[in-house]
Amino acid sequence: MPSDWDRQKVLELANGFRAACLLAAGADLDVWSLLGPDRLTAAEVARRLRADLRATTVFLDALAALDLLKKEDNRYRVPDSLRPLLIRADTPEQKCSEDRFLSAPLSVAMVPPGGQAHPVSGTEAERPILPTQPAGEQPIVSGSGPEPPILPMLQHLANVLRAWSQLAWVVRAGIPAPRQASIRGFEADRAAFLEGMHALSAPIADQLVAELGPPKFRHLLDVGGATGTWTLAFLRAVPEAQATIFDLPDARPLVEARLAGSPLRDRIRFVGGDFYRDALPSGADFAWLSAIAHQNSRQQHRELFAKVWVALEPGGRIGIRDVVMQPCRTRPLQGALFAVNMLVNTEGGGTYTFQEFAEDLQSAGFCNPQWVIQREDMNSVLLAEKPRS
Repeated sequence: MPSDWDRQKVLELANGFRAACLLAAGADLDVWSLLGPDRLTAAEVARRLRADLRATTVFLDALAALDLLKKEDNRYRVPDSLRPLLIRADTPEQKCSEDRFLSAPLSVAMVPPGGQAHPVSGTEAERPILPTQPAGEQPIVSGSGPEPPILPMLQHLANVLRAWSQLAWVVRAGIPAPRQASIRGFEADRAAFLEGMHALSAPIADQLVAELGPPKFRHLLDVGGATGTWTLAFLRAVPEAQATIFDLPDARPLVEARLAGSPLRDRIRFVGGDFYRDALPSGADFAWLSAIAHQNSRQQHRELFAKVWVALEPGGRIGIRDVVMQPCRTRPLQGALFAVNMLVNTEGGGTYTFQEFAEDLQSAGFCNPQWVIQREDMNSVLLAEKPRS
């Protein structure tokens, strides 16, 4: 292990559970024995497992991204080097293993240890509930300031791990894992999520805004911008601009705490609402959606983009920061793994290709979609325009 720890090394160690959970879920489902010598589609694997097709597809793509499977022409096979390691010797009798797995009742599958099964509503599953109190008193971080601690992100990853540990059940049932509070409780977990997002965004926000080129807007609408991290970065780049942060009403104390003492606070207003249910504030000529798209289904994309289109002034632009997948859906690796994160934590979220983003933006009325910053992590950026007439 390294003795000279830095942020990246600690985060890489913390994220190591993802590959381990995928390997363990594959073993639980006996997916390599199920495939055997065959090359099967996701639908064929799902039928053999009697599992959910969407969940099975995301799961298989992630295994392929890790080279634990090979994906060719949308069919999956076992790599030759893994056959003696992961295929049972009694493969012709694999039905016995399938029956043992399938005999467990679904009601048992989604019950956390020591807990009770409970349904997860769409909004609750797809969007973390914000804390009613500020999640910390950390100073606003500028591009030249100190980086915030990553402890909240590690606490959030501990919560995520609990969902990933139920991956085999999620693949079978097709619904997200039940939420389990950490030893610190649900409110502290929500606070850790928000502070963790800030810890990841603050060090790169100014740089990413600069990479977009000289921003040209009068009024920014930061959709779901709870921490204000991206609003502050854009306003530092455009001194004459104003901004509106739109997020759940309970986010107001967090925003006010982070803006306290900032010279930019008078240029920012907060509007409370739920973008799944409510109209967005009008008057902006640039809308920013940072790490929002992956929690949504394609249909939710189209509905949200349509709301943004209505809110924007003619000629305005929408910017989307998120992971963008290659058409094979196994690259980038981080995107394939993050799709599993959305599988175990949301009802319809996932990661999407540029073509899918473009189709959903155009369905809402936007034109000229472009993938302007291409990265292999959450820092890809898409832009599209609302026609002037």
